[in-house]
Amino acid sequence: MRAQRHAVESMHGMVTSATASASEAGVEILKKGGNAIDATIATGLALAVTYPRAGNIGGGGFTVLRMADGRSVAIDFRERAPASATRDMYLDDKGNVAPGRSTIGRLAAGVPGTIAGFAELHRNYGSGKVSWAEVLEPARRLAHDGIIVTPALARDLAASRNFLSQFPESNRIFLRDGHLLQAGERWIQEDLACTLERLQRQGPREFYEGETARMLANDMARHGGLITLDDLRAYRAVKRDVLRGSYRGFEILTMPPPSSGGIALLQMLGMLESREVASLGHNSAAKIHLFAEVMRRAFRDRAEFLGDPDFVTVPTAGMLDRDYLKERMADFDPSHATRSEGMAAGEPRGASAARRSITGRRESNETTHYSVIDAQGNAAATTYTLNGLFGNGVTVPGAGFLLNNEMDDFTSKVGVKNLYGLIQGESNAIAGGKRPLSSMTPTLVLKDGAPFLITGSPGGPTIINTTLLVITNIIDHSMKVTQAVDAPRFHHQWMPDTINYEPFLTSLDSMRMLEAMGHRLTARKLYPNDPEASARYWGDAESILIDSKSGTRFGASDPRSADSAAIGY
Repeated sequence: MRAQRHAVESMHGMVTSATASASEAGVEILKKGGNAIDATIATGLALAVTYPRAGNIGGGGFTVLRMADGRSVAIDFRERAPASATRDMYLDDKGNVAPGRSTIGRLAAGVPGTIAGFAELHRNYGSGKVSWAEVLEPARRLAHDGIIVTPALARDLAASRNFLSQFPESNRIFLRDGHLLQAGERWIQEDLACTLERLQRQGPREFYEGETARMLANDMARHGGLITLDDLRAYRAVKRDVLRGSYRGFEILTMPPPSSGGIALLQMLGMLESREVASLGHNSAAKIHLFAEVMRRAFRDRAEFLGDPDFVTVPTAGMLDRDYLKERMADFDPSHATRSEGMAAGEPRGASAARRSITGRRESNETTHYSVIDAQGNAAATTYTLNGLFGNGVTVPGAGFLLNNEMDDFTSKVGVKNLYGLIQGESNAIAGGKRPLSSMTPTLVLKDGAPFLITGSPGGPTIINTTLLVITNIIDHSMKVTQAVDAPRFHHQWMPDTINYEPFLTSLDSMRMLEAMGHRLTARKLYPNDPEASARYWGDAESILIDSKSGTRFGASDPRSADSAAIGY
C-alpha cells in the first residue's frame, strides 16, 4: 500500500481505470468533444486490449449513468445463458457438480453483452460528436500498434500459464506458444485489432450477426459449446430504472437486479443512517462490529430474495423500506455478535410473491471497474467482467478475444453447499436466456442534485462492501477520496460467519475486542490463480470525487491495482 497521496485534479474531464492506457483512451475521446458516455465506451474497449484478465468484449456488465440534464439510467449488458442451457448441465452422471465444467472451456460461456451494452450507450447517451468508429479507434490502435507489457501484466500471464495453455489459440496469443511476454516488450494483438476494425466498419451488430459472430458460433459448434448464431442475434442490452436511495442528505444512484449489489448497498446505508457512525471512529472495534452486523443482515436477505428480475420476483421496495430496515436491526446488540447459523431472512413487503431460496455462490474477483466524468457533468460508473481470471480460457480463433465463464455464477445444483459453504438455490438456477445474479455495484452519489462521487469495484461479493466503505469513509469520516479508497477494508457476507480483513485494518486491542464480542476474524485468503502470493488485498475502487463549490474533479486510482491510473484534463 502507498503512503497517503494526492488525488489527480482537473477542472474538465476525468477517467480512472485499471490501466493508464485505457484511462488515456477515455480522455482522448473527451478532448475530441465526446462526452462521458463516449469516453466510457473507449475506456472499456481499451481495457480489452490492456487488461485482458478482466477487460473484455467477450463478457458483460453494468453501467449506471447520470446525464447533466438530470436523466439517469442503468444499462444491463450482463451475459445471458444460451437458449439450450439446462439447469443440470454441470452435473455428472451421479448428479454431482462436475469440477471445472462451469468454469473452464466453451461450455462455461454465457452470451457476451459488452458490445451490445456499449452500442446502447453510444446510440442513446453519446454526445453525437464522435462516431462509433471514433470511440473504437483508441482500442484498435493499441491492439494494432501494440502495448508495452507492464510487470503486472507479465505476472498475470505467467501465473495463468497452465490455465491458458489448455487452449491452442490462447496459448498462441497470450503465452506466445511458451515464450512468455516479458515486462518492457511490445505486445501486438493483430486478430483483436482486426475484430475492432470490423466493428468500426460494420457497426456493433457485426459482433452478433457478422463474421465475428460466425467465428464464435462455429468454434462453439466444433468444441461442444452452446452459443449459437441465434443466441447472438437475440442478445440485447436492457435499460433499467436506476435504483435510488439516500444517505445523510446525499442521493445514491446504483444498479438494480440482476445485480444484488445496489439493493444490498442501499439496505446497509439504510440500517446505518440512524447510527452515529462518525462518533465511533474509523475502524474502531465498535464501528467494525456495527458494520459487520449490517453486512450480515443485508447478505442474508440477498441470499434469500435476489435473482434475474425477468425470471423471478424481487421484493425491491419492501427490502428498502425504512421501517423494514429498522426491524432488521431490532436485535442488534452493541456488545455481542449475532450468529449467522440459523439466522432467518427478513419478511419484506412482497416476500410472499418472491421465489424464496438461497442463491449464494462464490463469485470471481476478476472483474474491473472504471469511472468517468466530463466537463459538462455527465457521469458514468461501469463494472464489467469475464468472471474468472482470463474468463473460461478460450480465445475465439481468428477474433483475438477471450470468452467469459459467467455460467458459473448460476446455481449448478440446488440446495448443495459449494466450496465456500454457501448454499445454492432455485431463484438463481440455470435457464435459457437468463442472466446470472451479480454483485457488481457501479454507483453514483449526488450532492445537492449534482454528481459528487463515482465509485465501484471488482471483487465478487466484496464489491458491495468495498463500495459501502468508500462511500461512508467520505460521508461519515470526512476522508479525502484517496484516503477513502486506500483505507484497509473488511468484509462479512453472512456465510461463512467471519469478518475477512486486509492487513493493518485496526489495532490488536480492537481485534481482541471483536473476538470477545463473538466475531471470528480471518485474514484475506488467496484464491486459485492469484498472480501474486503476497496479494492480501481486494478490490480496485477506481473513484472520482467532485468538489461541489469549485467543480474540481479529484481522481483516485486504487493502489491495490498495480497499473491503475486516474487521468484528467
